[in-house]
Amino acid sequence: MWFIQRILGFNKSAYWPMHHSSYVGMSSKVLCGIETCPGYMPGCYIQAINGVHIGDYTQISANVGLISSNHSVVDNRSHVEASPIVIGKYCWIGMNSVILPEVKLGNFTIVGAGSIVTKSFPEGYCVIAGNPAKKIRDLSENECVEHKSQFEYNGYIKSENFEAFKKRYLYI
Repeated sequence: MWFIQRILGFNKSAYWPMHHSSYVGMSSKVLCGIETCPGYMPGCYIQAINGVHIGDYTQISANVGLISSNHSVVDNRSHVEASPIVIGKYCWIGMNSVILPEVKLGNFTIVGAGSIVTKSFPEGYCVIAGNPAKKIRDLSENECVEHKSQFEYNGYIKSENFEAFKKRYLYI
């Protein structure tokens, strides 16, 4: 993956590993937490015009769409300004899911495969699914396990160096 991305140039602007069949628009507005790599799985579409912020240790499956802005209904040449998509820590986004503009998902939110997330679930600790996604189960905060890796990276960047990288290269 590194060779295809860094040498051949597929998704070269992303500072995190991405599959060559995934796409990111405006990677400078994507904030990836530790061990979080949107587009690592094949077929993902990340449109970050208004920003996409993803917390630590979040897993994103194949064919997931993260769409942070819609076209203007009166002028399809422009996009509507909105708040960024914010996904918490330890989340899990199932295959073929789509997360739409201004959605905020709290920590430990699981998005079922094929879901269309049109509204926020900021409290987290839940399973959501469907079109449009709705809460189908609460998770016990006491049972959810937070973990840390021995070596912490935000994409290809060591976490200890990430704050300086963010200030220099990201528009967040």
